[in-house]
Amino acid sequence: MIVGSGFAGFECARRLDRLLRRHRSAATVTLVSPVDYLLYTPLLPEVAGGAIDPRFATVPLIDMLPGVRLFRAYVDSVDLSARSLRCRDQENNSHELAWDRLVLTPGSISRLFDIPGLAEHARGLKSTAQALYLRDHIIEQFELARIDGDRERAAARKTIVVVGSSYSGTELITQLCAMAAVAAHDFRFQPGDVRLILVERSGKLMPELPHKLATRAEQELRRRGVQTLVGVTLSRVAADHVVLSDGTRIGTYTVAWVAGVVASPLIAATGLPTEKGRLQVLSDLRVPGFDGVYAGGDAAAVPDVTNPGTITPPTAQHAKRQGKVLAQNVAASLGYGRAREYRHRDLGTVVDLGPGFAVANPLNIPLSGFAAKLVTRLYHLYAIPRNANRWAVALGYLTNILFTRPLVSIGLAQPAVARFSASEEFMPASAAMRPSDKQMYADDLRYQKASEASASHPGEIRGRVKTIHPMRTDGYR
Repeated sequence: MIVGSGFAGFECARRLDRLLRRHRSAATVTLVSPVDYLLYTPLLPEVAGGAIDPRFATVPLIDMLPGVRLFRAYVDSVDLSARSLRCRDQENNSHELAWDRLVLTPGSISRLFDIPGLAEHARGLKSTAQALYLRDHIIEQFELARIDGDRERAAARKTIVVVGSSYSGTELITQLCAMAAVAAHDFRFQPGDVRLILVERSGKLMPELPHKLATRAEQELRRRGVQTLVGVTLSRVAADHVVLSDGTRIGTYTVAWVAGVVASPLIAATGLPTEKGRLQVLSDLRVPGFDGVYAGGDAAAVPDVTNPGTITPPTAQHAKRQGKVLAQNVAASLGYGRAREYRHRDLGTVVDLGPGFAVANPLNIPLSGFAAKLVTRLYHLYAIPRNANRWAVALGYLTNILFTRPLVSIGLAQPAVARFSASEEFMPASAAMRPSDKQMYADDLRYQKASEASASHPGEIRGRVKTIHPMRTDGYR
């Protein structure tokens, strides 16, 4: 039983299924996930910036895991003594599933702080819903700015604040910068009208990067007109402004919060020992004290055996490789092969900084500019685990070179659905919203139903609603 379809869970399921089939084992691999895809998260900034179609960042599980039993549900609790778990499907029906071996890879969610208004007015970048909402919301604000008679309010609509200069935060603001450049041309804004502000609580930008590359990245951000504010964070967020910790007030209708991650709430619910909020595991990814229980990815505090006393960072690179070790060690516990500890050589980092520029250090070789951009693009095309996605992303890259990205608000993600709790913890939307959001969401649903009925029957509206059933959980192989 594998919980979660992120990089670690997906890779574990794929490798373990192959190993068991090779040995003609009767064991069944079951993957429980609230979504039916692997999300290639490094492409989310480009989705938010309108450079990549969101479908190309999602890899369908049913296509890539043909021998794995897929159970689409959100796991609420795990009973380690009874060797079972409880989960909810999309219609909130409860299920209890038994397991012989358990692999916990539920991933991570945005790390939030107790900042007034943050959860209500900011959005993260951990899901396609959030990325699409950011894109649509920013375009809508640009359109509103054109017709807003209040100059101060119009300026706030053209101001974007991104909090957190992690890889994702920095990539996000450069993609939004590219989108803003198109908007300035199409909407006839004056140069400099669109403000992009990157806020970083620590003393420097991109602290994970080597100093030389971080400096080069900061220079590129400033060249593109991004205003950087270090040593401060948010103290309050409202619908039309933010207040920084130093008292500065910034008028804005768009706040993206990309200030780190924490392990999935499921980890805390297990009651097991944690380190920095992540589940403690041994170097072979076993959970100590519980036979047949393993964990990896962002949710696990995996010891870094190459640097004793530390744990591996929550990155896609580590999660994917931990998935391979998880598969090998679970198979070994069933009598197939030998278990091994997780030992990983860092292959370096790639950071896409928008059109024509990136920084990277493959195999500790520092690169910036076009060379780094080429390495970054090739790495992503290699790392996406599906040929159709690789082809589509490559065509997207080519299209962006030949044509300007279109600025249209397509309305695929409603504000309430893109909230942190709804889109990251995959709670039912009605349970994740405040009363005012519930009314807005209900209005959205009524409008959508009316639109669908009108499209099916021109000239009249019928109150018939199409029901979308959850993924079948058995009998489809």
